[in-house]
Order: sequence, then C-alpha cells, then structure tokens
Amino acid sequence: MLVNGIDLDLEVGVSMGAAAALLVRRRIPLLVFLFTLPGLYIGYIWFAPMIALYTLAARRPGRARLVVCALLLIAAHFLPYPISDFELTAYRENTLVLIDASVTSAAPIALGLLVRTRRELASRVEDLTLSLRREDRLLADRVKTTERARLAREMHDVVAHQVSLISLQAGAVQVSTDDAEARAGARTIRELSVRTLEELRHMVGVLRADGGEAESRDLAPQPDLEELPRLIEMSALDVTYERGVVAGAGGANGAKTVERAAFRTVQEALTNIRKHAPGARVRVRVDPVDTVRAADGAHGPDGADGAEAAGEGRTAHGLRVEIRNGPPDAAAPVPGLPGGGHGLVGLRERAQSLGGTLEARRTSDGGFVVRAEFPYAAG
Repeated sequence: MLVNGIDLDLEVGVSMGAAAALLVRRRIPLLVFLFTLPGLYIGYIWFAPMIALYTLAARRPGRARLVVCALLLIAAHFLPYPISDFELTAYRENTLVLIDASVTSAAPIALGLLVRTRRELASRVEDLTLSLRREDRLLADRVKTTERARLAREMHDVVAHQVSLISLQAGAVQVSTDDAEARAGARTIRELSVRTLEELRHMVGVLRADGGEAESRDLAPQPDLEELPRLIEMSALDVTYERGVVAGAGGANGAKTVERAAFRTVQEALTNIRKHAPGARVRVRVDPVDTVRAADGAHGPDGADGAEAAGEGRTAHGLRVEIRNGPPDAAAPVPGLPGGGHGLVGLRERAQSLGGTLEARRTSDGGFVVRAEFPYAAG
C-alpha cells in the first residue's frame, strides 16, 4: 500500500494474499511459497516469498525441490509484469536484475539450510551427551558389580570359615557334655550358626548377582513375622512379645517386604539391647498401623488381647513395630560386643526406602525405645 497507495487493485490484492498465506507456512511450506509468487511477480511484496522459501529450506530440504523453487523465484523477480514490457536488449539492466533475483532466492535457502543444520547438530550433540552418560552409568555399574563380587568373596572366605568353626565346636560340646543345660546352649549356638550361614549365602548371592530376579530365586528365603517368636526365644533376653497382627495379614502388595523390614528392625534392636542394656526387660510389639491407636486404648494389662481384637475384621494398611527396653541391670555382665554405630542409621534408611518412618530415643526411666512404621503399599 505504501508503494501503490490504498486503492485495492490487482497488485495490492495479490500482495495481501501472499502476506496472509504466511500464517500457514509451517504446515504447507511448498504450497505457501507457490501462492506467494504472484505477489512478487504482479505486486511489490518481496519478503513473503523469501520467508516462504526460507521456511521450505528449513523444514522440507529437498535438493531438486529447492532448485526448482529458486528458479521460480528468480523468474518471478526477473521477468516484469506484464511480460510485454521485457526488453531483451537491455543487457546491463537485465544483468543487474538477474543478479539481484539470484541473491534474493539464494539467501533464504542458505539461511534455512543453516538453521536446519544447526538444529540437527544440536540434536546429535544431545544424543551424544545422553549416550556418553549411559556409557558412564554402564561403566559405573560394571565397577560396582566387580566390587560386589570382591566383597562377596571376602565375606564368604572370612565369615563363613569362622561361623563354621563355631558350629563345629558347638556340635562337639553338644555331643560330649552330660549337662542338659550345656547341651541346650550348644544346640542353640549351632542353630544360630546354621542360620547365619544360610543368611550369609543369601547375601553373597545378592552381591554376586547383577540385580536380576532370575539369580535370586534359588537364594535362601528371607525371614518374616512368622520367625519373630523364634528370634525372640533365641535372643537370651527377658522379652515380652505383644502381637496385634499375624504374618501375611496385610494382604497387600509388598507385605513380605514390610514384614522382613519389621523382622530386621526387631533383630537389630535386640542386638543393641544385648550390647548396651544387658539384663534389661524388653517389650516387643507389632500392630496394624491403622488400628494401633484403638489398640492402645483397648488392650488389657498384658497389652496383647486388645491389640489382637482391634486388628480383627479390618484390613491393615501397614505395620507399626515398637521395641522398648528398661534400664540395664547393674549386676549383669557387659558382653563387650563390637559395634560400628551404623545399626540405627541402617534401620532408618530401610524405613525411608519403604516410605515409612523410624524413631529412636531414650525414655524417662533410663531405657530406650525404637518405633518404626511401614506402609504396605510402599513395598
């Protein structure tokens, strides 16, 4: 309109049509480019066909297609409208117009191809970066697998040998002694040794495996709540066991994982009590987590009947495990067992990995309490 005025003649009409066609240039770039050529040939709009040709080069880069479109743009720019005004003998003017038309067609093609090439390079660099990260992870996994295998060998060579000797010595005492109490103690030591070897075999298998389920199927079964009474019986502690839920009562996904975590929590807590509070009275309690408040107000003097009654007829959504001990007995000898100080840290990490919580604190009477909650859905 700046060139021809505001009169809606043919030149202004084809120019406005060419400009409007640019709105859909990303979807149909070739058709849009062909639609803008009359605006250049008849009218005075240059940018519309140049933008359309740039979009075509950036999105549909075919060599033959771009060559044909470039020739069409050159022809629309070089030939005048109407064609009868073309003067073949005006060599100097025609040469200048031809050079101008060639530059007008070559520039958007070059820019479009450059943008597309840069986009492809960025995509390839991103793919290469991701590939390098995957390679780094694979290398780290390989190093981790090698280290796990080394740890498995060390654990088997050192621990299995010592535990086997303990089992043999306990068996010898069980056979040779006439004292019934000594035989019972030797039998307990031997059972603990055998169980320790079984769990050691499981851990060695886990360390040697690459995390696949196929290699874990033949390993030793993991403990759950059904084995908790036996653990308490063999702990050599004064323990009162209050059970408000039976093994497998959760009926939810991950119930075995949660029960195994509860078993390990009790096991570690009893170990700490033997180390730091010898002779203390201990209470172990396992309740459904969604009915534990009702159980707290419903149990009788022994604390077991009300919890069991509260747990009946309702679906448990998790487990609450509480191990509470009183102050140590001053007359009881301190066993002097070694400790690394990582037991409670490991229990807290296990609870957090299952979506649960763990609390460990001292009580006002000089004892200690460990309380953990595990949701079944997290397993």
